[in-house]
Amino acid sequence: MEAITIPVPGDADALVLDSVETPEPGPGEVRIAVTAAGVNRADVMQRMGFYDPPPGASAYPGLEVSGRIDALGESVVGWAVGDEVCALLAGGGYAEQVCVPAGQVLPVPAGIGLVEAAALPEVTSTVWSNVFLTANLQPGETFLVHGGSSGIGTMAIQLAREVGARVAVTAGSADKLAVCRALGAEILINYREQDFVEVLEAETDGHGADVILDNMGAKYLSRNVSALAINGRLVVIGLQGGAKGELDLGQLLRKRAAVIATSLRARPAAEKATIVAAVREHVWPLVESGRVKPVIQATYPLADAAAAHRELEASQHIGKLLLTP
Repeated sequence: MEAITIPVPGDADALVLDSVETPEPGPGEVRIAVTAAGVNRADVMQRMGFYDPPPGASAYPGLEVSGRIDALGESVVGWAVGDEVCALLAGGGYAEQVCVPAGQVLPVPAGIGLVEAAALPEVTSTVWSNVFLTANLQPGETFLVHGGSSGIGTMAIQLAREVGARVAVTAGSADKLAVCRALGAEILINYREQDFVEVLEAETDGHGADVILDNMGAKYLSRNVSALAINGRLVVIGLQGGAKGELDLGQLLRKRAAVIATSLRARPAAEKATIVAAVREHVWPLVESGRVKPVIQATYPLADAAAAHRELEASQHIGKLLLTP
């Protein structure tokens, strides 16, 4: 089969389309003939040499795909060859075929095309596990998501809106904020022109954010804590602004607040299966009803993976980028 390899870590041109051995599903796994694969920031970090796959995972980038099951490993139940599915991966999505534990596979939601389904597994699993299972966002609470126009951001806005939270976002342009508003965000903050701490304080009468989903890490750490409400929860899922920051424990204590850092890729398969099952139960009905939808910027051929990475790194896109073998 063909797959995107990374012979030497580096810039986008480090992604090389090559002929590689076709994987065979092990016990409890299915093999998917890939129709489309999602492009994520983690793929960029892996390409640059900063985010190695977990032990036992495919060496090729790609954390989510859609396609058709073309082989079953031993002891797999509930799936059949020919089923149209999408899946959360630990790696290997930038390829024509990929093997994945059956517990990380989801049916393509009714009303969603097979290509666009590739935009769902990683963002829905990330948002549901962090915002709802970990931070326990409740109706009536204020939720802030940084990078509101990203793939994760556009999904977080919609799911938070559906549970009855008040949604605040940061984004870097009026066009991006307009998309966030259309998806359900009420507090719109242009981080290039405004201070999100000041805007949140004004818009919430001093209450702040009950839950913050942060992709920046160190750069925003102290300001995120300042923006938290009493009993607030800050969940850090990315380090685009650095890994080491200063934390005011006194301020955190006075607010009785929590700072939680999580990742999804390296979790054991059993934990991922639990998250995927929760996504199927809670998120899939919203997608099938049309109330929640994937937001897709562009689709590239697999051979043009470098171009997709360049667009992602330029940060001008809105929503997801996809690759098609």
